Amino acid sequence: MDTVVPQAYLNNTSTAPDWLNKGDNSWQLISATLVGLQSVPGLVILYGSIVKKKWAVNSAFMALYAFAAVIICWVAWAYKMSFGEQLLPFWGKAGPALGQKFLIKQAALPATTHYFSDHTTVETAMATPFYPMASMVWFQCVFAAIALILLAGSLLGRMNIRAWMMFVPLWLTFSYTVGAFSLWGGGFLYHWGVIDYSGGYVIHLSSGIAGITAAYWVGPRTKSDRERFPPNNILLMLAGAGLLWMGWAGFNGGDPYSANIDSSIAVLNTNICAATSLLVWTWLDVIFFEKPSVIGAVQGMITGLVCITPGAGLVQGWAAIIMGILSGSVPWFTMMIVHKRWPLLQKIDDTLGVFHTHAVAGFLGGTLTGLFAEPVLCNLFLPVTNTRGGVYGGLGGVQFMKQIVGGGFIIGWNVVVTSIICYLISFLMPLRMSEEQLKIGDDAVHGEEAYALWGDGEVYDPTKHGFSSPDKTTHGKLARGTTEMI
Repeated sequence: MDTVVPQAYLNNTSTAPDWLNKGDNSWQLISATLVGLQSVPGLVILYGSIVKKKWAVNSAFMALYAFAAVIICWVAWAYKMSFGEQLLPFWGKAGPALGQKFLIKQAALPATTHYFSDHTTVETAMATPFYPMASMVWFQCVFAAIALILLAGSLLGRMNIRAWMMFVPLWLTFSYTVGAFSLWGGGFLYHWGVIDYSGGYVIHLSSGIAGITAAYWVGPRTKSDRERFPPNNILLMLAGAGLLWMGWAGFNGGDPYSANIDSSIAVLNTNICAATSLLVWTWLDVIFFEKPSVIGAVQGMITGLVCITPGAGLVQGWAAIIMGILSGSVPWFTMMIVHKRWPLLQKIDDTLGVFHTHAVAGFLGGTLTGLFAEPVLCNLFLPVTNTRGGVYGGLGGVQFMKQIVGGGFIIGWNVVVTSIICYLISFLMPLRMSEEQLKIGDDAVHGEEAYALWGDGEVYDPTKHGFSSPDKTTHGKLARGTTEMI
């Protein structure tokens, strides 16, 4: 008896072109969804709960707004600036990614064809994953979005929301796309052989450096907020952190652009490094402060996830443990010791310590990848053949230096470009909120509060010695007596 194969499973049909691998396409879309969930609701929840009560709504909304704004900018012009045809050695040509003809054809990154030193013989062919461009566009979009959201962590509790609305498309256009094209899309760092498996430099180092740079220009929170800024809901914070951790399976597992053996190694290494880093950070808290901190454990988790990202599918399991030990201790040292003794870091108000958890951990991971990148795994993924880390001899020492130079470019570009963006925005509007908004918080900025403590959305009106519902004319004044509950 003949077996009838459903049309959807035949590769030579109009619904399934011969280049489509349904397994790869499924995994790529799942990975993109996992990364999207890291942002919405993951970081939305984490930001809204880790801050002081009066900033819960504003912090969550900064993340939510950035996610939505990046999507539109990405498909309108930024995708092709990051992964399209080359305009400059560090930048792609801008253009929309909206047309049917573009989106349903096989995915391809046109600038990724890598040649030998003679510039004529192909060493590695153009990256052409076995799924449509639409999958690639969306997968890369959620990475761009989370970069902006991570950056926002440095600015919570004082940035003018209208200035943030202007900052998001400008930084995406003039900073993120440069790093993405240079390291991933076929730019000069990509062809030189700098390794960034899944965004240790493109996302974490850039957002950490841009975050602390923008924090310098925006200025610090109020004195009272800097002195006392307790999280309004630690348990909810853990829910957001859990989404962030589990979502990292898509973050690192999706970057081989295929459901292959390298993606499996990347996912396993990600969890090994994150768990090790969390434990080390917690042990350091117990040793030096005599108490295990839940917030500290989350920070250790994040630094482990960030550190493994540039080499997730390129290092062995033992190396992932070493990277976890270092990611749980080096950023801990910079945050707990160096930050408190360096006047410049004390002057700049990096609300959530994004510089330490992302910039320091991202650069650390990038350099450690230059040491531990395993030759066989490198040949599964990298365009430059025979790449290896320093511990494997040969040209491994050169790779370590390449990693330092690549990180230096990302740092320098983000300091300069972020400063220019903040400076230009300051001519059009204040970068920070008014003093009244800084004092009151969410109710003054949004007319909303995270928790209705005295009834269904009611606030205390000191002029009437009772409760009333806020409206457009009274919400700012009425909230004065309600914002310092924690």
